[in-house]
Amino acid sequence: MEKQTFSIPRISCGHCVNAIRTELAEVPGVRRVEGDPDRKTVEVAWEPPATESAIRAKLQEIAYPAQ
Repeated sequence: MEKQTFSIPRISCGHCVNAIRTELAEVPGVRRVEGDPDRKTVEVAWEPPATESAIRAKLQEIAYPAQ
């Protein structure tokens, strides 16, 4: 399983984290999403068929692009 922390400047509250968690859960292979609104980060754990590029694409699609 792979794990990465993404910096997402548009996160402003727990609601943002919940929205990201809900959307990323739809990406096949994503196993865990934990966010920190204070640090504006989201940690994602995944396994195939999910990829970092698929996760970044989903974040872009939902208007929370990762830096």
